[in-house]
Amino acid sequence: MKIGFIGCGNMGSAMIQGILESGKCSSSDMIASNRSETKLKDHEKKFGIHITTDNKEAAKFSDILFLAVKPQFYETVIEEIKDAVRDDVIIVTIAPGKTLAWLKEKFGRDLKIIRTMPNTPAMVKEGMIGMCPNDKVSKEETELVRDICDGFAKTEVISENLMDVVTAVSGSSPAYVFMFIEAMADAAVAGGMSRAQAYTFAAQAVLGSAKMVLETGKHPGELKDMVCSPAGTTIQAVRVLEEKGLRSAVFECMEKCLEVSRKM
Repeated sequence: MKIGFIGCGNMGSAMIQGILESGKCSSSDMIASNRSETKLKDHEKKFGIHITTDNKEAAKFSDILFLAVKPQFYETVIEEIKDAVRDDVIIVTIAPGKTLAWLKEKFGRDLKIIRTMPNTPAMVKEGMIGMCPNDKVSKEETELVRDICDGFAKTEVISENLMDVVTAVSGSSPAYVFMFIEAMADAAVAGGMSRAQAYTFAAQAVLGSAKMVLETGKHPGELKDMVCSPAGTTIQAVRVLEEKGLRSAVFECMEKCLEVSRKM
């Protein structure tokens, strides 16, 4: 099984590294194409994979082809490679807003396509991916791609109408979380803690809290209540968050993200 990447920026690089380190593919069976020869040389040195500046070469090489370029470049890249892609190749996209119908139209024929939406925590092998195959992709092929992606992320197969929701709840949300961590760290610094320690305390608190949600199966509200002792410090902090509209702000930011994603 040969895997190709068109585009090897931050997301593509994280996916390449996760796949190789998981042993799902050998470096000799992987190729990456990119406009930057410097970046390609770095990947060749770091991962030992094949490299090329020719997207058509990457398309011809691959059994599974990841289109890891930004959404605004999809139409140009597809126009370039559409005649080089074999009918049996599984194409995996990572762009918000590019529907299965749009992709079929741009390729000009009915190919095996899986829409995905990964996120940047894939860079530390803690990513989250929503995955939606078209009707040309078999259940076995979907599971194959899902298994490959397990090297750097958790995956969930969803219906296409939820792909924009995935963009809001996991694709874009690391930015929201980073802002929350930064704000907590700023307050800790104001309280006298060093900047480095503040980031460690804040980030580890978020990491541990997320693991509690995933591993205990308890409702987030129940876990919150466990921290809020009667007449304690935490319930007063929660009161301020409610007063300042934390829930509403998060809800509204995700609604805006959804709105923009649906127009892409």
